[in-house]
Amino acid sequence: MIALLASLLLSTNATPHELVASCRSMIPANVELSGRIILRNRKGIPQAEHDYVLSRSNSVTRLTIDGAPYQRPTTNDQRPILSTDVTWSDLTLDYLWWDDFSFDAEREGESVHGQVCAVVVMKKGERAVRVWVDRKTGALMQAEEFADGKPIRRLWGTRIKKFGERWMANVLEVETIGSGHRTKITVEELK
Repeated sequence: MIALLASLLLSTNATPHELVASCRSMIPANVELSGRIILRNRKGIPQAEHDYVLSRSNSVTRLTIDGAPYQRPTTNDQRPILSTDVTWSDLTLDYLWWDDFSFDAEREGESVHGQVCAVVVMKKGERAVRVWVDRKTGALMQAEEFADGKPIRRLWGTRIKKFGERWMANVLEVETIGSGHRTKITVEELK
């Protein structure tokens, strides 16, 4: 299935549905991630650090921060976690399961880390997220939440690592535009 999707992605005829399906297929259905969330100022100096464990089993996602359960927001997945730039949506990538999406034709062919990407806009109610998908691998390269056509938050991977048989980003950066800081998410263990 992934090989078939990858061959479709090389084609400029790949649909947004095929691109999104490829991104979804790369996220394990049952997984436990653990690592650190590090808030840093503009100079990169850590301001706060938190340990986290994110587990997903049978479509139920649980998050623990510094050993205490963190409750998923019931009305606002955009609310920052512990005054960092990170939100529930950043950790779970839940926007990949939104049903309303289409190509962003103006950004088609943009590159992220040297990889030519297709750009898909995903919407749910008033929220909109733009995702850059590598046309060769179908991997999510970057995501950007925007309002009124302007970016308000950005997430991107800066390093990848092989965990068992799966390659994935093990260092992510999240920035709230104009905040003067950004947050690094590390993935140290994947089970």
